[in-house]
Amino acid sequence: MKRAIWIVASAVVVFLFGFSISAAAQSTSVQGHVLTPASSLPQPPDAEGNIMVHTAVRMYVPSATQTVFGANSVQPSELPPFPGYFFETPASIACLYNLVVPKVPGCNPNITTANPIGGSHAIALVDAYDDPTAASDLATFSTQFGLPAADFTVVYSEGVRPKPDPTGGWELEEALDVEWAYAMAPGAKIFLVEAPNNSLHSLLHAVEVASKLVAKAGGGEVSMGWGSPEFTGETKHDHVFTKPGVVYFAAAGDSPGTDYPSASPNVVSAGGTSISRNLATGDFIAETAWQDAGGGLSPVEARPAFQNGVKLIVGDARGTPDVSFDGNPNTGVWVYDSNPEMGIGWFIVGGTSVSTTSLAGIVNVAGGFRASSQAENEEIYNHLSNASDFRDIVYGNCGINVSDFALLGYDLCTGVGSDIGLSGK
Repeated sequence: MKRAIWIVASAVVVFLFGFSISAAAQSTSVQGHVLTPASSLPQPPDAEGNIMVHTAVRMYVPSATQTVFGANSVQPSELPPFPGYFFETPASIACLYNLVVPKVPGCNPNITTANPIGGSHAIALVDAYDDPTAASDLATFSTQFGLPAADFTVVYSEGVRPKPDPTGGWELEEALDVEWAYAMAPGAKIFLVEAPNNSLHSLLHAVEVASKLVAKAGGGEVSMGWGSPEFTGETKHDHVFTKPGVVYFAAAGDSPGTDYPSASPNVVSAGGTSISRNLATGDFIAETAWQDAGGGLSPVEARPAFQNGVKLIVGDARGTPDVSFDGNPNTGVWVYDSNPEMGIGWFIVGGTSVSTTSLAGIVNVAGGFRASSQAENEEIYNHLSNASDFRDIVYGNCGINVSDFALLGYDLCTGVGSDIGLSGK
C-alpha cells in the first residue's frame, strides 16, 4: 500500500510522497519524476554568434515541489545519506563495475561499503561559472561516504573568479563532476577549472588551461560533462584535445543524436546506461541501454583509426559513444550540493556527465596514463568483446526515432559496453 510518511534524519525532516517500505529488505521506492535543469537545454548562439554549450545532467526529484532530498547529519558510514533507497553510492558503483574485491552479492547500495581506492597524477574537471561551495560540498560528500580528504584545487581559467550560474544548473554539474571523479579515484589530484561562461570559446580555453595543469602533474584526464549539437567547422577545434599525456573524456549527451566535443576523434566519448535492481532486495539484475542517452554517427567527423574494427557499424563516420556507465537519472547517483537555486542537500543526478567524470576516474585508477585519447581508445577497442574488461550491453535501444539498438559487440547506444574492472583501460 502506498502512503506518505515522514523521515527524520537528525532533526531534518524530509517529506517524500508515495513510497512503500519492505521491512525485510529495508527498501524504499520514492515516487518522483525526472527534471532537466535549464543548463541542460540546448541554447542558441549568443549576440556575438558564439556557440553555447549545455550541461549533460538530469535529476530525479522526489515530488512536484522538491528538487533535493534534503540535508542530513552526515554519518561516515559509506552508505546512502538516507537509508533504503537504491540510488548509487561510490561503494555500490565500485561493486557493480568490479572495482573492488571481494564483491557483495547483489551490490545493494544499503549494504555495500567497500569504496574505490587508488588513483594518482591528476584529473581536471572543466565547467562554466563558479561553484562557490565546491570544496565544502566535496568535504561533506567525502565524509558521508567514508572517503579520505581530497587534494582539491579550483582554478579560474581567465584568472578572475566567474559569477555563479543564475539557474543553478552549472553548480550542480560542478558538484557532480568533482565528487564523482574523486569518488572513483581518491588518490588523484582534482582540479576544477571554471570558465567565465558557457560559450564553447570560453570552455575550450578552459580545457587548454586544464590540459597544462594535468600535464604538469605527470599526466591524467580532462573531463567535459557538456556539449552542443554538432556544427560545420567543429574540426578546427579538435586540436584542443591533443596535449601529450592527457586523455580527454566528453559526454555523449542526454538526447538522441551526437554532440560536440563528444564526436571529436580526439576524445573518449562517454555514453549512458541504466541499472536495473530488484525492487524488493535491491540486488543488481542487469545493465541496459538508456533510451535518452546520446550517440550515433557524426555528420561532420570522419571515422578514426581506432574504430576501423567496427566500420561495418559506423561506416566512414565517427561513431559515439566509445564506452558507457550508469547515466539514467532513474538509477542515478547521490550528489551533495549547496545550491541557492535548487536547494541545499542531497540530489539524485543522472546524465552522461555522470558517465564522463566517473570513467575519467576509473581510467585514472587503471594507471595506463596513455599519451593521448586515441591511444586510450585503441586500448578500449582492442578489448572489445572481452567479457572480463567490459560488460557488453545487449538489451535496450536509443537514438533518433529510437532506431539504434544495443547489440553484441559495439553499438551506437553504449559503445563497447560498460566497465568491468581496471584492465583494458
